[in-house]
Amino acid sequence: MSDNLRVFGGPGRYVQGAGAIDAMGRFLQPLGASAVLIADRPVLDLVGARVVKVCADVGVRCEPVEFSGEITLAEIARVADVARGFAPAFVIGAGGGRGIDTGKAVADRLGARVVTLPTAASNDAPTSKLYAVYDERHRLVQVDHMAASPDVVVVDTAVIVTAPVRMFSAGIGDAVVKRFEVAQCFGVGARNMFGGTGCRAAEALAELCYDTLRSRGVAAIEAVRRREVTEDVERVVEATVLHSGLGFESGGLSIAHAMTRGLSAVRGARDALHGHQVAYALLVQLALEGRDQAFVGDVATFYRATDLPLSLTDLGMPDATDDEIDVIAAGTMTAPHARNFQRTLSAADIAGAMRSIAR
Repeated sequence: MSDNLRVFGGPGRYVQGAGAIDAMGRFLQPLGASAVLIADRPVLDLVGARVVKVCADVGVRCEPVEFSGEITLAEIARVADVARGFAPAFVIGAGGGRGIDTGKAVADRLGARVVTLPTAASNDAPTSKLYAVYDERHRLVQVDHMAASPDVVVVDTAVIVTAPVRMFSAGIGDAVVKRFEVAQCFGVGARNMFGGTGCRAAEALAELCYDTLRSRGVAAIEAVRRREVTEDVERVVEATVLHSGLGFESGGLSIAHAMTRGLSAVRGARDALHGHQVAYALLVQLALEGRDQAFVGDVATFYRATDLPLSLTDLGMPDATDDEIDVIAAGTMTAPHARNFQRTLSAADIAGAMRSIAR
């Protein structure tokens, strides 16, 4: 690709609001007459029958296909074999990040179109063409790309508020880092997820995302505790799913997301939600950026109010050892995003920044 091409991408349709599932038929019908719904058992119990009925009402045959809850290469292959038997025109991936990414992975292998249906606003996977693959110990092993972004994203906020609050918190964590990662990418002219340089729209979306989270995130968390859909919830969900997803794919990622390679390789942290991993990793990135204590303190205050981790202990790693910190740092440097920074970093730099903040 020519070095001077600016590229911006995103899903074909984004549909959000209370009752969005019941209204999604008109957006799905143009995709074809057959579909499979891929989700784990709890998600199938939650929305499976409803999705099948909505599809049937617009003449689409939809077959539920259960996946194990873990997204490994073996599980992707197994689910793809089952789904292939239904010859779907499109795949609906439903649930949290793993369910949605499994749906994308299966669609990628079948050459089918993609619909994402999050049941928790825990990350921005619904809008992205990327999907993460883990091993049996839940260590991140690779990130693959579909040929195109999802065709339709359906975000039913009445369902979102029934998910555990910690998942909503994780969505805020995944999104709050994007302003800082996109800024690093623009600063060094890094390539985005489409292989081009970023458009200013991506930078603006990352800023809007951050501003929305800072102004409405605490109130939204409180509303989710009450299981209420409020304007704060709607605005924050749009930020965590849409703004965050468009911002990072068209803007790029940096240290905060690179650190998931290392954090997923160690005890405790590997079991933390993705959004909580990268929220902690942002504190490391801010240390590497040399941010002053007042700025970091302001971010920490927001973290406390939105249940985000401030230390490895908060992330599930009490008494983290120096050896474990070195493992995390080494793993971080294997991620391509690690080079999207204002200066060239080493594993020792990552480890040093980690040791400079609370364990």
